Amino acid sequence: MSGRQGMRKPRVVLVGSSKYAVGEYVAEFEKSFDFQIVEAETRQQAIDKLHESMDQHGPIQGLVLRKGAASVLGPIDASLVKPLLPSCRIVASASASFSGIDVDWMTSNQVFFCNAPDSEAESVADMAMVLMLSIIRDVSGAEAAIRSGEWNQRLVPSRDASAMTLGIVGMGRVGRRLATKASAFNMRVRYWTQRRLGIDDEASLNAHYMASLGELLSQSDVVSIHASPSEAVLGRAEFAAMKDGVLFVNTSSAAAMDIEALVDALQRGKVLRAGLDVFCGAPETERLAKSGRVLCTPEIGGETQGAMRRGEKECLENLREMFKTGRPLAAVNEVVPRQEE
Repeated sequence: MSGRQGMRKPRVVLVGSSKYAVGEYVAEFEKSFDFQIVEAETRQQAIDKLHESMDQHGPIQGLVLRKGAASVLGPIDASLVKPLLPSCRIVASASASFSGIDVDWMTSNQVFFCNAPDSEAESVADMAMVLMLSIIRDVSGAEAAIRSGEWNQRLVPSRDASAMTLGIVGMGRVGRRLATKASAFNMRVRYWTQRRLGIDDEASLNAHYMASLGELLSQSDVVSIHASPSEAVLGRAEFAAMKDGVLFVNTSSAAAMDIEALVDALQRGKVLRAGLDVFCGAPETERLAKSGRVLCTPEIGGETQGAMRRGEKECLENLREMFKTGRPLAAVNEVVPRQEE
């Protein structure tokens, strides 16, 4: 490799709309890399533009997926990434989720995959708190009364958040942030997770550990789930274990709950109200949305400017480290770095 070639910046291409581009990070990408943004409205358009980019500007060493790009690109798999090999060494996503990412294929082809796990945690915890307070105070019911002209009818008094116990299922990044926010409202915070936090962490979060999921559910006025489906799924037995008239929040995943069990619990009054920021599939979502006791939002918890900013920052840091040391700061997969030719 000549000295001139050795001074070349790694070529990095970002796929996604520039509409919500974070200017400061675009500038940082341009400073560190031979950087290009590829905008595409369909998967095929993205594939065509990536080929065009390589034909015009040369091999791509790093691919960045802007937050929300997966909704346009579909699966991030061999058909999308293989044409970039062997030069492409890293795919970095500005989203926390890696659903639809063929990590196994990337690993077998010595491509690092990095997501942005810290980018959405604060925003999703905010959304959980918004839904929680909204269903505690029955904001949807009050708003519906205004719209129907029944604002002067006597409404059923709601409860004070400070008089309630919050049960958090899963104490990861989002769960911890929610615990902090709930404590600010003087809620009693209880939690269950497969791996208990340390004593110092519990003290800083003002959170009390429950030895079993059933124990947590039976003592909570509000249940908010933040566990992956592999850690916990709330089904009929779990809803039955909850208090009568419990309030339920899910900003984690539709797969973390049995939707039919939730519908049944709502119909029986076991669950008084629910706040959901998860996509359940068209028929199920329609059933839940028709209920006056369910507040549904279309997975907007992580869709904030701050989450976009943090996601692009994590991508930038991973790419810089990758081309400096041969490994990103935080990869989902473990691969054997390629030997430089």
